[in-house]
Amino acid sequence: MTDTEARVALVTGGSRGIGLAIARHLAEAGHTVAVTYRSTPPDEAVALGLHAVKCDVTVPDDVEAAFAEVEEKLGPIHIVVCNAGITRDGLVLRMGEDDFSDVINANLTSGYRVAKRSVKSMMKDRWGRIIFIGSVVGLAGQAGQANYAASKAGLVGLSRSLAREFASRNITVNVVAPGPIETDMIAALGEERAAAFAELVPLGRVGSTDEVAATVNFLSSELAGYITGAIIPVDGGLGMGS
Repeated sequence: MTDTEARVALVTGGSRGIGLAIARHLAEAGHTVAVTYRSTPPDEAVALGLHAVKCDVTVPDDVEAAFAEVEEKLGPIHIVVCNAGITRDGLVLRMGEDDFSDVINANLTSGYRVAKRSVKSMMKDRWGRIIFIGSVVGLAGQAGQANYAASKAGLVGLSRSLAREFASRNITVNVVAPGPIETDMIAALGEERAAAFAELVPLGRVGSTDEVAATVNFLSSELAGYITGAIIPVDGGLGMGS
């Protein structure tokens, strides 16, 4: 297999933001890419030639149906990027049980669910790449984001356990941990708060979705075959030492 061999990739939550950028980079690298969405089919993803499949990753039957559809239409999936997730920020004293459990389910349990389903064809073909999109918050913590931080921290233990379980089948499992990135979430904060975020970053700016996507694209390649169980920060130095 060469580094340019086309494979089938699935990006959960790939209809916008970081997920869409990842899907685009993988497609530009020659892979056939499917993205999941929850409600409205993503026009931009479709325009890029991506296969869009409806899937709520918190629903096991949806995950099974999405994999079955992609496998039937595109072939065995050998690259999986677990990007789908939610936030429900708030101080712990004001955080409801559902606010905590729903974020854990969407961000962590769904990652387990997607990864478990994905290894079937990877094990058979003895080649696979599983990449979780974590966060600097999962390593350093953040006031007002206990649920989100816990979910992203959990991905580290999950990925490293899977990395040990499947290494003998040439399946690598890694976490990419972004810091502040130029997305709708950052834009919604307004210029003043976005600038405050940038001041916290040693490089003095927020990152781009393309910078995260490029890292994922490399980890998906043949050249990254000796990297597994790693946490790769894309955070401008914000989380160094965590």
